[in-house]
Amino acid sequence: MHGLCLVRVGDVSFAGSAHADVTDFPRRKKMKKGGLAMSESTPRVDAVPREPLCRVVWVEMFPFRRWFFSLTRSTFRADLWAGLTGAVVVLPQGIAFATIAGLPPQYGLYSAMVPVVIAALFGSSHHLVSGPTTPISIILFTTLAPLAAPGSDAYIHACLTMGFLAGVIQLAMGVARMGTLVNFISNAVVVGFTAGAALLVAVSQAGAFLGIPLPAGSSFVHAVVGLGHHVAQVQPLVVLVAAVSLGIAVIVDILRPHWPGMLLALIGGGGVAFLFDPQCVAIPRVGAMTASLPPLSAPLWDLSAWQQLANGALATALVCLIQAVSISRSIAMHSKQHINNNQEFIGQGLSNIIGSFFSAYASSGSFTRSGINYRAGAQSPLAAIFSTLFLVGILLVVAPWLSWLPVAAMAGVILLVAYKLIDFKEIKLISRTSRAETLVMAGTFLATLLIKLDFAIYLGVLISLVYYLRGRANPVITRLVPDPTTYDHLVPVQELPECPQLRIVRVDGSLFFGAVNHVEEVLSCLDKQAPRAVNLLLVGSAINFVDVTGAEMLIHEALRRRGRGGGLFLFDIHDQVNEVIRRSGCLAVIGRDHIFDSIFEAIHSIVTRFLDQEGCRRCERSVFLECQLRRAGVEPSEAEVSYRRRRLQRKSLSKRE
Repeated sequence: MHGLCLVRVGDVSFAGSAHADVTDFPRRKKMKKGGLAMSESTPRVDAVPREPLCRVVWVEMFPFRRWFFSLTRSTFRADLWAGLTGAVVVLPQGIAFATIAGLPPQYGLYSAMVPVVIAALFGSSHHLVSGPTTPISIILFTTLAPLAAPGSDAYIHACLTMGFLAGVIQLAMGVARMGTLVNFISNAVVVGFTAGAALLVAVSQAGAFLGIPLPAGSSFVHAVVGLGHHVAQVQPLVVLVAAVSLGIAVIVDILRPHWPGMLLALIGGGGVAFLFDPQCVAIPRVGAMTASLPPLSAPLWDLSAWQQLANGALATALVCLIQAVSISRSIAMHSKQHINNNQEFIGQGLSNIIGSFFSAYASSGSFTRSGINYRAGAQSPLAAIFSTLFLVGILLVVAPWLSWLPVAAMAGVILLVAYKLIDFKEIKLISRTSRAETLVMAGTFLATLLIKLDFAIYLGVLISLVYYLRGRANPVITRLVPDPTTYDHLVPVQELPECPQLRIVRVDGSLFFGAVNHVEEVLSCLDKQAPRAVNLLLVGSAINFVDVTGAEMLIHEALRRRGRGGGLFLFDIHDQVNEVIRRSGCLAVIGRDHIFDSIFEAIHSIVTRFLDQEGCRRCERSVFLECQLRRAGVEPSEAEVSYRRRRLQRKSLSKRE
């Protein structure tokens, strides 16, 4: 017995068989016995009342219910280790990002506390870790530096206010269910962006790995040029520490993948650094941190300030969302988790709104920390919460000991994370499968390296849309004829003869404003090839959508063919398309007797009623069964045609057996 499944499409829920393919709903083809082509019917799907709204709101308001009650001892332990590793890694990153943003160093750590917890509780990804990031820090600095002196109280308040406004925009987009916009970011864009960001992370850590000083926030090209100019300044001891950390991380990842390899690598690198440089002279360390919790704060409640910061807040909000969703999707490709874009929008919005009251500037998903979180074995968002708790503990208890942690050890660990972010299998699959997606992936990758990170996503989406619209605007139009062996279905023309008076074509795509011109050009070309074929039977089985422009094109085509003494006929039109045709007045122009549900009925009616009978008697092609009967002197009645067709079908079946 089939099970029952409940599927929500838009604002209506539908119940049907668990074995039914509901992806084709509401497409439902009609069956008629005696038809030449009996279409397979989609399993029946009936509408049922929608779930109570309070149930949906409950899930969105408290999404952590989905994973909190499924925690076990093993997942708790895995999240604990992953959180500890993430807390250690975020320390120098937070300081660096705050410096890039023009803020005091402690604000980078403040942004890695409260926002991380809120995003983990109200987001959808199990592995995404939020916090300060390089792109957001750069946007804040470039937007606010002309308005206030970096590091001043006015600058800090402007940063917090911009984060608050960005959070409001993100929350509004999530509540409005605008997460579907992110679906336009194709897999090729995500793969290219991830690979480019991974290479950016690797290059940014190369200076710390080699002991070469690089300016904070350097672009890819400037970082590579800087490394080339200072290659003679490579510090052997620094390279040794970084290589030991990287080696430990790689070995543990291969031999004991469930162990906290990142943490062991940091400890190993720290031990080597202490052995060769106990006085912290030759090998740079993280340095001691001030033990303090994020103080309470508040954004500016000034409408004029909001208007001044609105443009920067919108850009920050969009970049934050693109980063968070792109990172979530890239990791979900490995973890096989489903990402709810709307919920991610809500989580990011709440994290920035609430974070602005705890001295946190705008935050988003972090490639590095999310990758470390996943590679360290995190099983749920509890790992991100643990990272915050450990970060607080580290600052309050063991902050002085952090001065011994080598920056090079962290660079070695992050290099492995960057390598793991590159999906070589997916890159190979895309390159081998689709030229268009390969160009999208390559364009996004190069834009990520050479242009701004946020613009790389925009460019990738733009290229994807161009290729998508190009395909939609050029639907495939196939010429068809009845199968000459059985006459029970239509087949492509190939080497088979066509009727001189009737063309049968199938349009594989929607008739919308972007595709109308292409369809008209192809039909005009067919008319030039066969001027006598003034009748056209359009098979609509693959036409899922018709807009006003498409309906007007059908009206124009029907009038044009009627003026030449022929007509336009439609077969296998979907219910939604049929409704658009009726409301647009197209049905009245074409004629109800020109629209058919059965291909057998369509061909028999057209051949016997609308074609030039004298021309049919002189024709020697015999494309249709009616033509053969006429040549044999038999009246092609519907009953006689059905009888002959069944005989041919039984004959063909016996041959196959």
